[in-house]
Amino acid sequence: MPWHGERFRGTIGLTPETSVPHWRIAPRPAEGSPNVLMVVLDDIGYGHLGCYGSDIETPVIDGLAGRGLRYTNFHTTALCSPTRACLLTGRNHHTAGLGCIAELSQGYPGYDGMLPPTVALVSEVMSERGYATFAIGKWHLCPAEECTPAGPYTRWPLGRGFDHFYGFLGGETNQYYPDLVRDNTFVEQPKSAAEGYHLTEDLTDSAISYVRDLRSVDQTKPFFMYFCPGACHAPHQVPQEWIERYRGKFDKGWDAWREETFRRQKALGIVPQDTELSPRPEWVAAWDSLGDDERRLYARMMEVFAAFLSHTDHHLGRLIDALRKTGDLDNTLIMLVSDNGASGEGGFHGSFNENLIFNGIPDTVAQNLPHIDDLGSERSFGHYPTGWVMAANTPFRRWKRNVHNGGISDPFVVSWPAKITATGEVRTQYTHAIDVAATVMEAVGMEFPHHVKGVPQESVAGESLVPTFNDGAAPEVRTTQYYEMFGSRALYKDGWKAVTFHAPPGIPADGPGDPNLPFTKDEWELYDLRSDRTEIRNLAEVEPARLQEMIVLWYVEAGKHNVLPLHAEQQKGQRPRPFTEPEVYRYWPHTTRIDNEAAVKVLMRPFSVLASATIPEGGAEGVLIAQGGQ
Repeated sequence: MPWHGERFRGTIGLTPETSVPHWRIAPRPAEGSPNVLMVVLDDIGYGHLGCYGSDIETPVIDGLAGRGLRYTNFHTTALCSPTRACLLTGRNHHTAGLGCIAELSQGYPGYDGMLPPTVALVSEVMSERGYATFAIGKWHLCPAEECTPAGPYTRWPLGRGFDHFYGFLGGETNQYYPDLVRDNTFVEQPKSAAEGYHLTEDLTDSAISYVRDLRSVDQTKPFFMYFCPGACHAPHQVPQEWIERYRGKFDKGWDAWREETFRRQKALGIVPQDTELSPRPEWVAAWDSLGDDERRLYARMMEVFAAFLSHTDHHLGRLIDALRKTGDLDNTLIMLVSDNGASGEGGFHGSFNENLIFNGIPDTVAQNLPHIDDLGSERSFGHYPTGWVMAANTPFRRWKRNVHNGGISDPFVVSWPAKITATGEVRTQYTHAIDVAATVMEAVGMEFPHHVKGVPQESVAGESLVPTFNDGAAPEVRTTQYYEMFGSRALYKDGWKAVTFHAPPGIPADGPGDPNLPFTKDEWELYDLRSDRTEIRNLAEVEPARLQEMIVLWYVEAGKHNVLPLHAEQQKGQRPRPFTEPEVYRYWPHTTRIDNEAAVKVLMRPFSVLASATIPEGGAEGVLIAQGGQ
């Protein structure tokens, strides 16, 4: 008879002497099953890592590449949450309801920001089969109004198959004063910035603790860890001593740095020798055309970013070293990716306070220059300018949000000492973020089931990359892939790519264009990526029939994956709130942190605050209520 979902296979008699027991034992993976560590970096460009041609110091990641593989033809969606949905589910981002970030959700299936139960995460499948599962760092996979103490918690990490979570739920957070959650509870940071706190170090400490706690009890149970430190997304914040390591290193400027990175990429075999460097966009200033103040400010902003990346690499090294000490490293499949190309959210001048950009307020050199010595500190909330973004995505065109290769071509490093013997090699197969989950499943000896928790599942779009691990000549796993982000579209098929840029409203740094232009009027380009990965030679007029065929195929893929309706106007706050908007908000003493999307709206309206406070004899210091950061 059924017994808590499992058939009782013993015998029940009148007494134990006439009965045969049957024990329910939690499922356990096969002996020797590997651990999996998925590392997701944020806003890292194709040319940022040392093993992809950069002179920024990333010795830990370079070491993983040296003991493993570098994929040079790996692609993402061009934005963070959509890519993360692909990585964890093996489905395309619109299928997962994350055609854009949840904060910009629309009332359509491909864009509603509600990661549905029909697309199970690898964590859910692995947990049901006996893996320990840990999520560390950035989540950004549930609607903002659900990221509150009121829940619901079904789309938080513990609701999607993770045993433990420590990190932040939104898209970015202050590295010195983060919005922290442990499991399903908002918590305060263990020490202050004045005491040396930094988020990346704290997240790494928790990641190490989770593994050590597991190994203190169970020496062989495998784990899946999703490690997403939030670096190097804005705000670019890092301890001063790390910034000083790079003082003067970028005074040469973005044009020269880009040329040097490109030469190193050729020397490393990251790009073919006949690759041409894409030209600097006309809307990005030449370094030599800048004034002295601009150069000094912009170089410092890049010093801060480089320090942030090296600092992250250092703490990833602490985690790798901890796995070595517990004896786990050799049989741990490590997969390191960036979620999109480098980000142009800093605009033409960079920003001392990125919140200006989100409020439509332009940054200026005159505003930023007085704060140059505070860049990277807790007194800043900074981002670097588009010139460095262009250089970061060397050798490609454009950046995050755009579906030209600068937005979607990203680093992908794989290391698995126990199984990968072809160490230090490069893989050129065309791959996509949806292939990562399928690779994990094959590596651990599992398949995505047709039903998870009783819910029928969407078909898995990804293909396993395991055959490419020890065979550089393995067949292509992916011959067709569509792209869409903010109305820009692309289709890859058998080495060719059709692509069009649709200007998003209010983002001039993404390049000239009319956001109001009908989508049917967008100009499509055509590239033969087999000889032109940098998308320089537009063959649209040479091969019009091929281009039309690919445009039609894009619409076929769009229909299959919930891409329509096309829209470039992404606005915050369009999702209806699940609770009534009161005229009076009452916050009780010691109320935990509340995400700004769910807090009282005080912008662009009159309001008053009434606070009841008991002041002890002799007076008191402190904050009664605070909204926002420094």
